[in-house]
Amino acid sequence: MTFYHWEEENLVLSVLIQPRASRAGIVGIQGDRLKVKVTAPPVDGKANADVCKLFSKVFGVAKSQIIIRSGYTSRNKCICIQSPKKCPEFFDE
Repeated sequence: MTFYHWEEENLVLSVLIQPRASRAGIVGIQGDRLKVKVTAPPVDGKANADVCKLFSKVFGVAKSQIIIRSGYTSRNKCICIQSPKKCPEFFDE
């Protein structure tokens, strides 16, 4: 199983979040999930907001185009990116 799939023009990701990291960024692939580090703590949705901010920069979309489908209070999340403008090199288009 892969960590992403396309639903028409939307990219759906299985993501593992590591909150309270020293630096934010996409770390790589861990099992069947994309591992992402964020600096915010997992309190009051701050880590989720950091994930949306990071993905909006990486994929060239507005933060409103990043939707957390499941796992809002979990480290394991399913995230939909609506019509990404750009993709990192490890994604096949």
